[in-house]
Amino acid sequence: MRDFLKSIFATIIGLGLFTAVGVGGLLMLLVAIATSTQEMGPRVEKNSILTLDLSQEITDTNPSSDPSGVITAVVSGGSLNRPIALRSVLQSIEQAAEDDRIAGLYVYGNTATSGGSGLATLREVRQALQTFRDRGKPIYAYSDEAWRERDYYLASVADTIFQHPSSVLELNGLNLENIFFAEALQKYGIGVQALRVGKYKSAIEPFTRNDSSPEEREQTQKLLNDLWNEFLITTSKSRDIPTQQLQTIANQQAILLSDQAQSAGLVDEIAYRDEVVTELHKLTGEDETADSFRQINLSEYASAVDREQGSSNNQIAVVYAEGNIVDGSGASRSIGGDSLAETLRDVRQDETVKAVVLRVNSPGGSAIASEQITREVLLTTKEKPVIVSMGNYAASGGYQIATHANRIFASPNTITGSIGVFGLLPNFQDIANRNGITWDNVKTGQFADIETVSRPKTPEELAIVQRVVDQVYDKFLTIVAESRNLPREKVNEIAQGRVWSGAEAQKIGLVDELGGLDDAIQAAATEANLEDDWQLVEYPAGSVFWFEGLFQNYLKPYLASSTTLDPLTLEFQKLQDDLEDLRSMNDPLGVYMRLPFNPRID
Repeated sequence: MRDFLKSIFATIIGLGLFTAVGVGGLLMLLVAIATSTQEMGPRVEKNSILTLDLSQEITDTNPSSDPSGVITAVVSGGSLNRPIALRSVLQSIEQAAEDDRIAGLYVYGNTATSGGSGLATLREVRQALQTFRDRGKPIYAYSDEAWRERDYYLASVADTIFQHPSSVLELNGLNLENIFFAEALQKYGIGVQALRVGKYKSAIEPFTRNDSSPEEREQTQKLLNDLWNEFLITTSKSRDIPTQQLQTIANQQAILLSDQAQSAGLVDEIAYRDEVVTELHKLTGEDETADSFRQINLSEYASAVDREQGSSNNQIAVVYAEGNIVDGSGASRSIGGDSLAETLRDVRQDETVKAVVLRVNSPGGSAIASEQITREVLLTTKEKPVIVSMGNYAASGGYQIATHANRIFASPNTITGSIGVFGLLPNFQDIANRNGITWDNVKTGQFADIETVSRPKTPEELAIVQRVVDQVYDKFLTIVAESRNLPREKVNEIAQGRVWSGAEAQKIGLVDELGGLDDAIQAAATEANLEDDWQLVEYPAGSVFWFEGLFQNYLKPYLASSTTLDPLTLEFQKLQDDLEDLRSMNDPLGVYMRLPFNPRID
């Protein structure tokens, strides 16, 4: 028996040593290869085509990759098509326009895979593509799947638009669909008591109604009309099609087959992929029988561009505020009040930072966290110029943190405003009692348990929370009136929780200029008198898992390409997003400054 146990233990130890040595050796090999790959970096060959995949989501911040996600993608055959930062996209297209090695640009794919980049983001990318084309370099776009308005908005800038014979083009207008939980919450015994200030502050409606209020419908219709008109005007100019004709197509045809899209002048040629590749070969000078063409994607090209950037002792800090505003440090794709306030303090105290660009892409959130950030922005403006660039959304708390800036830039299709406040107070008494769960408590004051979720709030408790909501709104109005130099009465009139497009917000004095991130950066350099002697630094910088590039380059054949999500999966994804937003609502008092709806326009 003893010899048997010795044999077993020896086998286990041997296997352990073998595994350790094997894993250690593999890691050393990966490190060596990855280091070699990083040193070499992506190569830009002469007569290359820069490719833009519409399925790759474009975000404000440089996304940090998750090691577990990378490994899971490889093991399961998933996709590593991770998001790319807007600044990298703009910088790459700008550089490519002047790069003799880049012969043209190719747009393909569709936004249905990732849910789509925001409209303001797409507008900035589209302007960069227009500049690329104005420099005399051709842009080709190809649809071999269904294209929707977001895809076509970007692709319509191309010199030549190809469409697969079996592909369709959806051009039927914009739609914003809200989901309502009131009956479901009642059915399962979850109570919600809601308070608000502002007749348009409809963020509480999904939990208290089964449909949109007249005020919500009014403001949403106006917003969608503004965004749609921008789409029509921009597309009309590129394709030389009257806006009324585009509206007629949307009203009467909606979904066009390839021959219908060509007859309407929306696309130029109907072609299979191999025929498009043949056309691209004419730019690259390759053998027309080749299956592919000489290309480099945006992510790879961005890495090459980054290595070529110079340095300066004068820095412009771009601070990203992207996601819901939450109390504490926050997580990925959210704005923590503590963490962003600390970042603003750091750049304020850094003498090498001469100006700050605060890029806001947020629907708002916690009232306390929003005020915490707002205070740090105000203090920073006393030390150095602060320019705000609004992205897809800068609403409610997202607008408040922007309002103290020296200048505010917004895109015409930014969603902003929503100056209002609400309180959301859930309780679980009914569902708990149904399942035999009860509570009892002992307290030393009448309102000692005001934060409990074990019962609904009493009228007296609701009055206390309403007083807090009123005070937060009153302070919000004061901040906007003083920072924007507007009469308080006018601010109250345009507030009321109402959302505005960036174009309308400029007319009523909530923003200063229409423009994108690059415009804001140039304004910061001007305000700080830096001329051309400055270097850009970004917060947060983001990070890439050290051997992600290795997996991308060497294991790409084994990774699945991005595919369009089916409608049911997309609907579940939307519901999951709504539930994630609920999880992020962590204000200690349950008081929020947030957009009335989830920012999802189809």
